[in-house]
Amino acid sequence: MTAFVLDASIAVGWCFADEATPVADALLDRLAEDEEAAAPSLWPIEVANALAIAERRGRLDVAGLRRSLTLLTQLEVAIDNEAADRAFGDLLDLARSERLTVYDAAYLELALRLGVPLASKDAHLRQAATRLGVPLLGV
Repeated sequence: MTAFVLDASIAVGWCFADEATPVADALLDRLAEDEEAAAPSLWPIEVANALAIAERRGRLDVAGLRRSLTLLTQLEVAIDNEAADRAFGDLLDLARSERLTVYDAAYLELALRLGVPLASKDAHLRQAATRLGVPLLGV
C-alpha cells in the first residue's frame, strides 16, 4: 500500500549530505523498511535531470552519481502512469487553479487521487497542498 507521494525534491535531497534533514531521512528509512511511495511518471526524469545537472556543475562526481542511482533504484517507488492521460484535463486545471507548474500539479493530483500525504520540499507546492487539505511530509 502506498504510504505517500514522493516529490523529486525529496529524492534528490537524499543524494547530497548538505541537503539532509531529519524528516527527509525518516522518509528514506520508511522506504528502506518496505513502505512504498508513489510518484508520477515524470519523477525518474526529473530526478535524473537533477543528477545530470549536479554532475555537470561539479556537485557530484561519477562515483557519487553511481551511489545516488544505486540508492534511488533500490527504493520502493511505484510509478503512476496516468499523468500523461490527465495532462490536458485534471493536471492543467489544477496547475491553473493553484498557480503551479503542470509538473508540480502531477504530484499534487496523485496525492489527492490516492488520498495520501505528499512529501516535498517545494514551498509553492506545499502551500497548494495545504490549501487543498493534503497532508504534508518533508522539509
